[in-house]
Amino acid sequence: MFVPSMLLKQLYTHGSLCRTSQGVRFMLKNRLKDATIQSLNWIALDGKRIDEDKIYLEISPEEILSFTEFNQKGEVSFDLKQVLTVHLHLDESVSPEKRKVGISFKASPFGKLKFEVEDNVSEETSDKTQIPRDNHDDYEEGIIGKRQRYFENFTKGKVNHVGKYSIDPQQLKGNIEHFIGVAQVPMGIAGPLIIDGEHAKGEFVVPLATTEGTLVASYNRGMKLLNMSGGVKSTVVDDAMQRAPVFVFSDARGARDFAKWVQDNIATIREHAEGTSSVAKLTYIDHFLSNKFAFLRFNYKTGDAAGQNMVGRATFAACGWILDNYQGIENFYLESNFATDKKASQINIMRTRGKRVTAEATIKREHLLSVMRVDPKQIDYHGRVAGVGSFLSGVNNTGLHSPNGITAMFIATGQDVANVSESSAGILYSELTEEGDLYLSLTIPSLIVATYGGGTGIGTQRECLELMDCYGRDRAYKFAEIVGAVALAGEISLASAISSSDWVSSHEQYGRNR
Repeated sequence: MFVPSMLLKQLYTHGSLCRTSQGVRFMLKNRLKDATIQSLNWIALDGKRIDEDKIYLEISPEEILSFTEFNQKGEVSFDLKQVLTVHLHLDESVSPEKRKVGISFKASPFGKLKFEVEDNVSEETSDKTQIPRDNHDDYEEGIIGKRQRYFENFTKGKVNHVGKYSIDPQQLKGNIEHFIGVAQVPMGIAGPLIIDGEHAKGEFVVPLATTEGTLVASYNRGMKLLNMSGGVKSTVVDDAMQRAPVFVFSDARGARDFAKWVQDNIATIREHAEGTSSVAKLTYIDHFLSNKFAFLRFNYKTGDAAGQNMVGRATFAACGWILDNYQGIENFYLESNFATDKKASQINIMRTRGKRVTAEATIKREHLLSVMRVDPKQIDYHGRVAGVGSFLSGVNNTGLHSPNGITAMFIATGQDVANVSESSAGILYSELTEEGDLYLSLTIPSLIVATYGGGTGIGTQRECLELMDCYGRDRAYKFAEIVGAVALAGEISLASAISSSDWVSSHEQYGRNR
């Protein structure tokens, strides 16, 4: 398996080359995929190979092997995110000058690998004011307890509720660092909500984690109203996740020619990108030219994962091949801020980021009058007035509060809550039917959700997804349809409350923690 040199160098942990009591050491961390090391060929410093009897490898705090013992072992597990510490029994001085560290080894499924990086030898820190951590197992109870005591001593307080949890800390690798406990957020349920989706069909009760009074009650009221008129039709209409590198040239003509070359070679670029993942599929590459810069926007489908890290790794591999095969690139950055990760943006509204979901319903006039005490004409008129306010303020959402329900569901189900920034965009549309009923439609153009990977597999988060039959593979579209339908329920509930002047009284009754 070919691994671009840029990607291979990511195995080395920069800043880890430190002087110790026995010599120097540096760390390797698997940032590619699960692997096994079959043999270590050599390690070099400044181009000179180190004597084998001076090389030791720390697989875990309990197991340190010599070069010979390591190779005699046959195969050593090197799983994704696993750390391997290399100890060199050399007398090297601390210096700011860069040193060249080289290593060659054979690993499955990659084959023979070698790379060289630059780092300087620094002093190994023993600062007791630093947060305690263990490079090889930072999630065992002993180190967690040390961090809790460190926090208590530093703050002169007490870790109480935070330190009480039911999850296995060992399952949190890749989710959090310096773990000390959990934040408990109150959770309520709303529903059932009838959904007519292509993937989500039937009635769903949804968990909402929030500390905002009236939120659960408001969404529940909206669901009741929608059910009376047959529920919500919810549809995923597009799916894309991006990484957007930028390439710098000497002039605009160079950037233009490069963009054409990329399109001509997209098949090979796709091969290198998709080689890093069994899930990521590169669908197309947009290019945007400005000054002497070529901004590329790689668009992927990422299955049931949100996929930001997945597409970052895939794009990095693709760019490694591009840099090796195209002359004239003066500079390169993997992310140009054009993917707008964790930021609301117009390009996401237009081109989709995550899942593009539309939820729609036709609500009977008599149901609006009986449940919400409001006529469809009032809501429709208020929507047009609010549209002027949306235009004047420049917001990314013509609706009322779809991020409320989205955030509450994100917290409950282990989504990356910072993705609410992109997912906050919404396009709300209404019209009166000839019968005097209200048609309401909400499009969420950049809803970033996952049902597998990330935080979705942790304790309560996984449990909430499982309770909706939304955990695991082939569930992401289903979950997106549910989120879209729930957001629509919140829109009609609050729109009715504002149009009928019931908003303030509801908050007085339910939303004040006196």
